[in-house]
Amino acid sequence: MVSPTAAFSVSVRVRFDNQPGVLGRLAAAIGDVGGNIVAFEGFEARDEYLDEDLIVNCTSEAHITEVADAIRNLEGVEVLQVSDRTFDMHQGGKIEVLARMDVKDRDDLSMAYTPGVARVCTAIEEQPALVHELTIKKNTVAIVTDGTAVLGLGDIGPEAALPVMEGKALLFKNFAGVDGFPICVDVPRDASVQERIDIIVETVQRIAPVFGGINLEDIAAPACFEVEDRLRASLDIPVFHDDQHGTAVVTLAALENSLKIVGKSFADVRVVIAGAGAAGVAIAKILMNAGVGNVVATDRKGAIHKGRTDLNDVKKVFAEITNPEGISGSLSDVLPGADVFIGVSAPDLIGQDDLRKMASDPIVFAMSNPNPEIRPELARDLVAVMATGRSDYPNQINNVLAFPGIFRGALDAGATDITEHMKVAAANAIASAVSPEELRPGFIIPSVFDTRVAELVATAVAEAAVVDGVCR
Repeated sequence: MVSPTAAFSVSVRVRFDNQPGVLGRLAAAIGDVGGNIVAFEGFEARDEYLDEDLIVNCTSEAHITEVADAIRNLEGVEVLQVSDRTFDMHQGGKIEVLARMDVKDRDDLSMAYTPGVARVCTAIEEQPALVHELTIKKNTVAIVTDGTAVLGLGDIGPEAALPVMEGKALLFKNFAGVDGFPICVDVPRDASVQERIDIIVETVQRIAPVFGGINLEDIAAPACFEVEDRLRASLDIPVFHDDQHGTAVVTLAALENSLKIVGKSFADVRVVIAGAGAAGVAIAKILMNAGVGNVVATDRKGAIHKGRTDLNDVKKVFAEITNPEGISGSLSDVLPGADVFIGVSAPDLIGQDDLRKMASDPIVFAMSNPNPEIRPELARDLVAVMATGRSDYPNQINNVLAFPGIFRGALDAGATDITEHMKVAAANAIASAVSPEELRPGFIIPSVFDTRVAELVATAVAEAAVVDGVCR
């Protein structure tokens, strides 16, 4: 059963008779239809009635309507207002541009703008590297998408993707003090994959002078791979596709701690990955770099191996470096004996029988959002460690643990690239935020609200950048 969540949270203002028992009946009616009252926000008493504000978490938009109807059907209770708190939060957007200083008089104006600004422009013209110190480039990241692979929504276009990119900017600022700005690229719907790649690459190259880093987001595979490769090759600022590498970094951190619990090593385990898109490919690569020698990935047609003739170029390369035993068949065919299952694909892909066929003390990361490959309630008692991508279950594998600190460290170090060593350093830093005393099956990864994490990651990434010699 799906649990109520703040993602479908409503604020309800009701008016009811000022008589004993009415509030109890109201709470019972909400509970009877599965709503969860999480807060009473105060009331206003009149002679005959009370006005009460309450917050109710629901499971879906349809459930919101069901809860509201249940309240309206109560005798002696009037619904004054029902307000969707998620939409309320997004009114007018979630970010804004703020001035870092006041312009109070002529002297301020003459330094911030004309004529004094001309001296700064000339200095940058003569020493281009100064742009990283004397402009917003020092601390600003472009969050770039074409809206073709958004969350669990798919190809919804650039305008519909904007709320996600705004949210990313909000997280950059709140967790690491990085100024992120959404760049949603409008690519013609009838463009070929290659045309789409060319348009995104050219757009980012042309706007790059403003930004100190590029965070690629929600660009569908296989285009995302070439976009990142070409931008990394052509720009002298960090380029990071978060759907690939952010997910991979946090997955590595979670697996590092999970293996400690079950007493296995990276070299010992066989890992099955469901999903061979952006995240699946990046996870496989980072795990193999960490020492995992046996990774088998699956797509809609089953295991990826050298014998398949229907693979695109990305998957052909993938087949060369994974599945050393050449296993074929469906996901259910390749899971028996696996130590680790990592899902970055679709909901309800595996069942309890699949888990029973895995190796002893199996580790399951069911990371499809919003609905995982198997629900934790079904996996309970069958796995040693369970993680998802959701915030309402323990062990949330969430990119926000990685990308703010990674860019903070890269910007602070003046990095021109984000190397594999920097990504692994970030994963190790995230894992280290869970102490040996805290480590347990229900706590393998720190909370996204642990304020230490971004600083730990930033420090580790900056140090790795220096070692790798990629600092400006």
